[in-house]
Amino acid sequence: MAAVKAARPTDIFPQQTWAALTQVSPWRGLWLIAHGWIVVLLVAGLAAACPMPFAPLAWLLAIILLGGRQLGLAILMHEAAHGLTHPNRALNNFAGQWLAGAAAGSDLHSYRAYHLSHHKYTQQPEDPDLGLSKPFPTNAASLRRKFMRDLTGQTFFKQRSAQFGMALIGLKAMIQGEAEQKSGRRNAAAGTPFNKTGITAGISAPMADASDAAAAIDVARTTGRFLVVQAVLLTLSLLSGLGVLPYALWLIALATTFQLFLRIRNIAEHACTSTGSADPFTHARATYANWAERATVAPYWVNYHAEHHLFMGVPCYRLKAAHDYLGGQGHHDRMTIAPDYASVLRIVTAS
Repeated sequence: MAAVKAARPTDIFPQQTWAALTQVSPWRGLWLIAHGWIVVLLVAGLAAACPMPFAPLAWLLAIILLGGRQLGLAILMHEAAHGLTHPNRALNNFAGQWLAGAAAGSDLHSYRAYHLSHHKYTQQPEDPDLGLSKPFPTNAASLRRKFMRDLTGQTFFKQRSAQFGMALIGLKAMIQGEAEQKSGRRNAAAGTPFNKTGITAGISAPMADASDAAAAIDVARTTGRFLVVQAVLLTLSLLSGLGVLPYALWLIALATTFQLFLRIRNIAEHACTSTGSADPFTHARATYANWAERATVAPYWVNYHAEHHLFMGVPCYRLKAAHDYLGGQGHHDRMTIAPDYASVLRIVTAS
């Protein structure tokens, strides 16, 4: 299948307008990451310090807001995957990898390769994200079951079990690789050839292929970064004098509301759109978001997903400006635009 047709910015924007829209700020992207963490620390700390009888309500509100900021950090890793967090590539990648993606157990570099394929083949058979939108429309009962799995931690447990299982395989491969390298250096003097991968087919059945081993090692490193962030957050929680509760609220949110908000965001972006390669304005949906939606399912302008697919070089903090300009030029009629997320959920469950 051919790649989807791309928009031509020069046909839509004056050169000066386009240059302004695509300029990557040296501070705004980093500020957004800082904002996400500031909200996380304040919400978790204040909720944990809330006295009875208001504490349970504060904890519930915190779990909702923390899930929204966890999604926000994932969105900001997505920004870095496009090189839009900072004009310095090394700083961009570090911020996206360690300050954003690691919190949710994601790897910037593997995500970048996967995600750019999604842009190239949006909603085509080669699209790696096709499974997120292909099941729709569905019935309301099916969607409720998915939401319940998210909110009860079943989705989190399933995903983390798979991740940690692969990470253990990768860790074994890393240990075996180090042993092979030492052996190879010793054998090199004797003229014994050495497998450059440092991995033999005999580690375990899943590791029979060197590319599988490399993938498992990547998962192990990603999981390691995830655990480092969790350890830092747990330490901060204990040092706050509030005990383990602030971290417990973070972890509960990661296992519940984050999963729910991530699913809703994924559904809204492409499900039940008229995507096709002929018109790039149909490749995704833009959804207007109120303050509550921006705090949960639509952080950091992710709701302007149609604009992101049209012009993926525009940083998230300028997507609304791009949206407004398109409207002024009469392009909104060509686009799929929803008034809110509730209307999207009605659309994708319509019989």
